[in-house]
Amino acid sequence: QVQLVESGGGLVQAGGSLRLSCAASGRTFSTYAMGWFRQAPGKDREFVAAITWSAGDTYAADSVKGRFTISRDNAKNTMWLQMNSLKPEDTAVYYCAARGIGKLGMRYTPSEYDYWGQGTQVTVSS
Repeated sequence: QVQLVESGGGLVQAGGSLRLSCAASGRTFSTYAMGWFRQAPGKDREFVAAITWSAGDTYAADSVKGRFTISRDNAKNTMWLQMNSLKPEDTAVYYCAARGIGKLGMRYTPSEYDYWGQGTQVTVSS
């Protein structure tokens, strides 16, 4: 079982930055790929970024590419999402997610992830 806890959300002006953290429980953190998703009111949950188990490869959605950076430190059981140049359309609840233990590769749809955090609100004002 994997438990995920996000933190770092908040209110920021357009053009500002935030850094989200996702802390994972257990000693198996290095054995699964992870990702960030977001969900705005009335919209489906959408992919933001993903990272392999070793952090050797990452991928970001076109809407955030060049502005958001995903990273992880397996020794700290933590993943981050650095968000720069934030826009009002980035406003959403952000979720971290983990694939099942032993699933090492990146995936881009919510159904491919087995564990989810509770979410953290990010609000970008214009």
